[in-house]
Amino acid sequence: MGFKDNFVWGAATAAFQIEGAWNEDGKVPGIWDVFCHEGGHIADGLDGDTACDHYHRYKEDVRLMADLGLKAYRFSVAWPRVLGKDGKSNQKGLDFYSRLVDELLGHGITPFVTLYHWDLPYSAYLRGGWLNPDSAAWFQDYTQAVARCLGDRVKDFITFNEPSVFTGCGLMEGTHAPGVKLGKRDLLHAGHNIHRAHGRAVRVLRELVPGARIGVTVADMPAIPATAGDEEKAYQSEFDSGRDNFIWAAAFWCDPIFLGTYPQKLLQECEDIFPTFTTEDMQLIGQKLDFLGLNIYQGRYVGDWKRPDGMAHNELGWDVKPDALKWAVKHFSRRYGLPIFITENGLSCHDWVSLDGKVHDPNREDFLHRYLLALREAADEGCDIAGYFQWSFMDNFEWASGYNPRFGMVFCDYQTQRRIPKDSAYWYRKVIESNGSCL
Repeated sequence: MGFKDNFVWGAATAAFQIEGAWNEDGKVPGIWDVFCHEGGHIADGLDGDTACDHYHRYKEDVRLMADLGLKAYRFSVAWPRVLGKDGKSNQKGLDFYSRLVDELLGHGITPFVTLYHWDLPYSAYLRGGWLNPDSAAWFQDYTQAVARCLGDRVKDFITFNEPSVFTGCGLMEGTHAPGVKLGKRDLLHAGHNIHRAHGRAVRVLRELVPGARIGVTVADMPAIPATAGDEEKAYQSEFDSGRDNFIWAAAFWCDPIFLGTYPQKLLQECEDIFPTFTTEDMQLIGQKLDFLGLNIYQGRYVGDWKRPDGMAHNELGWDVKPDALKWAVKHFSRRYGLPIFITENGLSCHDWVSLDGKVHDPNREDFLHRYLLALREAADEGCDIAGYFQWSFMDNFEWASGYNPRFGMVFCDYQTQRRIPKDSAYWYRKVIESNGSCL
């Protein structure tokens, strides 16, 4: 069967990780700007002030995307660039994204816009951030500004990227911006406000963008059955959500959106601390979406399995488990029944420019090949897979890890800002040209 004829092949980035221009043209500080600048949080004491300088080099980057055969590009809009001082629309910031969209469309590349990829305005954080119930209204105002600017040309929108990660790392563990450690009660309240913000954004997009296709992206560590007999156990484990694990649990982030209810186990175990919600809240949160985005890098085995000594892993120490992609798609298709985009998947390698001036990354080629074969198996088994976005289009600021991890299909020399497509980029171009039949 293979991938369907209209399968979307692309690559992804996030605003803070590539744009730079951190205080230009009316952009106000975001929580990641402050987190970097106060020191002690980022590897090597680095920041995102310049990053890949995409803000100034976007035309060059889009031409390179076209040369490499990308059919779609998933990027995020920076909230602090769009709503500037006092929360008012910043036209210069909006104009940048308008120019970027025009450039993409001019090269035949479909834009997929993520509204929130972790860059909350610092002014919003000072008012309580996601703990403030008014945050849903703030996000609605931001979404309106984006929709009115881009909605005549952009039809594919993702409301939130990986809420489990920006709450888990940023609000629970304190390793990401804004760097705080909240208790379970506060985390539940923040999560509920994020859900309400998602619902308000969906409502705005439906109203202002005719023909909008809307989804949400979650990160997942898929449950892989160790044996065929563990398949049901793996499925149940995939969507377990209780008092001790709800932040990282897919069901906490997906069930309210796609099933219209919070997981019953979580409601029972957290009855004493769960925020009050109304029928209207759940109707707002549970509005119909068009697709689900999954960010998958590795997985976890369920059943009798022991990690082999010296198991293959990436530069960050994440194990290589291609079946994670297949089982994630199977589990989420079974539970929610929506078309699925793989919105992130890729490998961080120890890449450098070789003596011949090229960047050879056979490990990444092999990784992508294995994961895409697993994804095709899920398609062959009848799962509705709409597309695949490689993470990332180019090397970038990898959050608290700074610039050492390199996930890109394009090498970025941060001293000169030179872009060099890696061998895997040309391999991926052949995959796109064949719609995956060359795998």
